[in-house]
Amino acid sequence: MELEKTFIDGLSIIHLNLFKDNRGAFTKVFNAAFFEDNNLVTDFKENYFSVSHKDVIRGMHFQTPPAEHTKVVYVNQGSIIDVVLDIRTGSATFGKYYHTEISAGKPKLVYIPVGCAHGFLSLEDDTMVSYLQTSVYDQSCDKGIKWDTFGMDWGVASPIISQRDNLFPDIETYKNIF
Repeated sequence: MELEKTFIDGLSIIHLNLFKDNRGAFTKVFNAAFFEDNNLVTDFKENYFSVSHKDVIRGMHFQTPPAEHTKVVYVNQGSIIDVVLDIRTGSATFGKYYHTEISAGKPKLVYIPVGCAHGFLSLEDDTMVSYLQTSVYDQSCDKGIKWDTFGMDWGVASPIISQRDNLFPDIETYKNIF
């Protein structure tokens, strides 16, 4: 594992090792000692995964206090463009976003701090994305920023988006939440 910091405070990429042999492949996704040595939280409360078709955009999701969370994202199968948007009002990077490609063949974790919204574009059919979160899902705190309101060029002409994600407001709605 190798830690790479990004320009958004607290947002990190953790590059993983992929081991292949005649049986297939193996990747260690989590190591508590590595996380602790790098001052990353390890107290995860829930683990989810989604499976998406090509050109699906999911996001931009987050939870408000008191159910806010740090999130770790990785791809088990397929590939995505992962996007993180800083929605912390006092942050020097408020309203700025970071994106990176993640694939099962080139594994990495995206470590997302509290106060950032998360989403992704699936680049392949049957892409499986896993999420670790430090809080339990709370429907009353479940929020989002509309995917096309903050400047990200998703690079897809006809994305597949849920009705819920299409109805999210822009970032201004959540000023001073974090």
